[in-house]
Order: sequence, then C-alpha cells, then structure tokens
Amino acid sequence: MLQETVKLALQAIRRNAFRSFLTVLGIVIGVAAVIAMVTIGHGTTAKVTADLSKLGSNLLFVRPGQSTMGPSRAGSDAKAFNVRDIAALREQLYGARAVTPIASRSQIVVFGTENWRTTVTGTDDAFFISQDWPLRMGRQFFDSELRAGRAACIIGETVRRELFGSLSPIGQKIRFKSISCEVIGLLEPRGQSSFGMDQDDIVLMPLRAFQRRIAGNTDIATIYVSARDGVETAKVQADIERLLRERRKVAAGEEDDFYVRDMRQVVEVMTGTTVVLTGLLGAVAAVSLFVGGIGIMNIMLVSVTERTREIGIRLAIGALERQVLFQFLVEAVVLSLFGGFVGIVIGLALAALAAHGLQIPFVFDPMIVVVAFLFSAIVGVVFGYVPARRAARLDPIEALRHE
Repeated sequence: MLQETVKLALQAIRRNAFRSFLTVLGIVIGVAAVIAMVTIGHGTTAKVTADLSKLGSNLLFVRPGQSTMGPSRAGSDAKAFNVRDIAALREQLYGARAVTPIASRSQIVVFGTENWRTTVTGTDDAFFISQDWPLRMGRQFFDSELRAGRAACIIGETVRRELFGSLSPIGQKIRFKSISCEVIGLLEPRGQSSFGMDQDDIVLMPLRAFQRRIAGNTDIATIYVSARDGVETAKVQADIERLLRERRKVAAGEEDDFYVRDMRQVVEVMTGTTVVLTGLLGAVAAVSLFVGGIGIMNIMLVSVTERTREIGIRLAIGALERQVLFQFLVEAVVLSLFGGFVGIVIGLALAALAAHGLQIPFVFDPMIVVVAFLFSAIVGVVFGYVPARRAARLDPIEALRHE
C-alpha cells in the first residue's frame, strides 16, 4: 500500500511537470543561495586568517600616539620613535626574536623610461625575520651598508614587474628623487592582503639611508617586535609597554603616548567579523527557502482544488484519510527534496566560480550541505502538511459533486 501511494504521488508530479518545475525553483534558489553564501564566507575567513598568519601570530607592532579604537589624547602630535628606542628594545626585551624599525614614504621610482609610484621603506635585516619574508634572489643588506646608509634596495615583485619586465633587476640602478639606488635583492611574491593592499608593491632600503636622503629626519613610525617561540606575546607586550613608558617619561596614572597591538588580537577580530557576516548572509539567503516553502504550499493547495473529484472517488471506494494525507505529503516532500538536491549542485558550482573569481580558497563544508538538504525536506513536510490535511478531510459526497 505504501509503494502504491508513493507511485500515485510521483505520477501526479509528472502530470504537471512544468508547474512542478516552477514550484521546485523556489527551493532550488533558496538552497543554492545558502550554500553559495556560506561557502564563500568560509573561504573569505580562511583567506583572512592565512594572510594575517603570514605576518606571524607572534608579532606585535608598536606605534606612537593612541589607537584610533579609543579616545585620542596624543594623536599625531605624539613623539616618534628613534634608533635609541630600537637599541633599548633589542637589549632589554629578552623574549623578542627580532625588533624591526619601519619608516615609509610614497615615492615615484624610475628605471630607464619606466616609472612607478610605490612605498619606499627604511628598515634593516630584522625585517626579514619579523615578517618571515625570504628573498627570491639576491641578498640582504650588509652591516656596512646599514651603518653607512648606502643606497642599496630590495624590491617587491610588483615593482620588478612594472619597471624591469623580463629583465633581472639584480645589479640595476633605480632612481627616486635625486637618489640612485642599486637593486641587491628581490622579495618572494606575497600577493594582495585581506585589506586589498598589494604587499609586493614595496622597496626596502637601509633605515639610515632612508632617513638622510628621503625623510630628512630620524623618526621611526612603526616598530615590529617578533616574540621568540614559546614566549607569550602578552608578556612581551607588557615588557614593551613598561620599557617605553620609562623611556618616554610617561608618569604613573597617565595614558600611554604609544600603543602596542598583538597580531593575534587582529586575527581574532578579523575572523570574528567574517564569521558574523557569513552568518548574516546565510540567514538572508535562508529567507528564500521560506519563500520557496510558501510556493510549495500554494501550489499544493491549488492541486487539491483541481483534484477534488479524484480525491472524492478515492475516498468513496475505500481509501483511508491517512493514505490521501500521505500521498499529498509525499508529493510536497519529493518536490522539496529534488529542489534541495539541485540547489546543492548549483550552490557548490556558484561558490567554486566565486572562489576562483575572488581568488579565495574553496572551503567545502559537508555540514552546511547536510543541513540545507534536511532543511529542504523539513520545508516539504511543514508546508505540505496543510494542503495534505485539507485533501484528506474532504467529504466524499461533496468532493464527488465538485466540477
């Protein structure tokens, strides 16, 4: 009897194939939207985490002024760091693996007839340790170059491509302002960061050369501190704050005129934000599943009205109410399950295309697929029950009179 009821339900679906297709479309769109949005969200989260982890989970950065996340007292008037601060941090921070000074300016770099606006950064060899950024070719700065402030440059992949094309940049001379700088190294490509910045659009030169020839001062805008393996960044952060408060003569009870940020905190904030956005996108997409369920209920109610006489005949010849109920319920569930299956395929395909276009990893989550499929089945049961119950409760005499 069960097999016969299922057979009758499938025959009814085939008889109205086009209408069944339109009914299923709402479920297809809903499931596809949910899976695509959530999968893209997971991929975005994975990319953000991977990009930030390249900077090192044990990395801290120190800047003068106060963080823009809170009220600003010192702001841009805060005293910049200098090389004596760097020396003190290197001598007294026992948990630090590397302390890196950073000073940057935007400059137009020229080679032959080519020119390119990029970021010129003054630093030293600790940069490659704290940033965990190896060279693709060439060498790092010599100690003599760092002490004397020689105009030697290490460039990123974007600068190489824009200025040199297929030429090897090693040993070539580039110019910015009136400075001629020899290219001694090329950084490994890193691509865009999660913030949309091209990490390879950079030129490194010795800090002293940068201060003398470009900045015209001895200011250091940022200090990167990389903690040793096994040392808690919280302890290193506390040591940095204590030492800099002492050096910058910040009295007890006064707010710091600098701030220290732990990259782990940045990673947690960024990934938390993307997780929330993924949930919101999934919730918005799930609304279309609800709309699809209403479409199923609407079409099934129309089907009951059209097939009133057929239902009356079945009831008159001995069919039980539960059999009629089950038949219409099966029709609704089959439609929603078919829509769920097609929606899963389309959703994963859309997510794969989006991942390729946005250059984010495709993160397949079997759980969201299972949830979407089960949800589509629940939609069929819930929204199919009212029309099925209406059909089962028809009076056979009234149904037979229906035209």
